[in-house]
Amino acid sequence: MASGSRITILPQSKEALLKSYNVRLKEDVRSMLENFEETLKLARRDSHSQISRTTQSEQDALEMQIRASNMVRAGESLMKLVADLKQYLILNDFHSVNEAITNNSQLFRSTQIECDKKLMKLRDEMAMDLYDLEEEYYTSIFK
Repeated sequence: MASGSRITILPQSKEALLKSYNVRLKEDVRSMLENFEETLKLARRDSHSQISRTTQSEQDALEMQIRASNMVRAGESLMKLVADLKQYLILNDFHSVNEAITNNSQLFRSTQIECDKKLMKLRDEMAMDLYDLEEEYYTSIFK
């Protein structure tokens, strides 16, 4: 599988899974197209048959309902395929997951360093204030 100038080599199971997704996609789109074309043919049909018009119209209506339900079924299958692809991408996109973890780790480390610096500064200020207060206390005549 080529992506620009880099080639990604997938394990056999992943490759087979992606091929099955591709087959499902093609079958569902083909089913939708065929059923839609047949529905259009039914709508344009001239009634030059030996059965009565009402019987022919009932038969056409039933066939249109069946074809419409086939198109809905293919559409639902495509939506399921999209959900499967999203799940596959989320579960198997280790590069993006690792990159996000690295970015968060760096962000947390920088926040930790910043907090440590502020705490050290606060500690030093408190130590200086405490020293001043102790000196004032021990030199005071009111002890």
